[in-house]
Amino acid sequence: MDVLGRLRQLLDERGWTEYRLSKECGLAQSTIGNIYRRNTIPSLETIETICKGFGISVAQFFAENDFVELTPEVRELVTSWHALPSREREVILEMVKSLAEAKGEQAE
Repeated sequence: MDVLGRLRQLLDERGWTEYRLSKECGLAQSTIGNIYRRNTIPSLETIETICKGFGISVAQFFAENDFVELTPEVRELVTSWHALPSREREVILEMVKSLAEAKGEQAE
């Protein structure tokens, strides 16, 4: 995996600068900058700290496929989902699909 590329991807997705990342994860700005300037792979401890700043797990950082970031809202949705009977889950899933399709049609 291209760790530096993944870091850049996560920064770009959020519209963050290296400075913003340093503030979010509590690392010195020079630490983040040196990762790129020296083209070095950060230690696992540094990656863990960076992941906390991004609000993702280390597993999500290294995931090869798309991942769903478990924001507090998504976590609440999943927790509530599991409490529903299967028929109600089906109804809600259809409703969400309909809303997503309608939103896609509006964007066109």
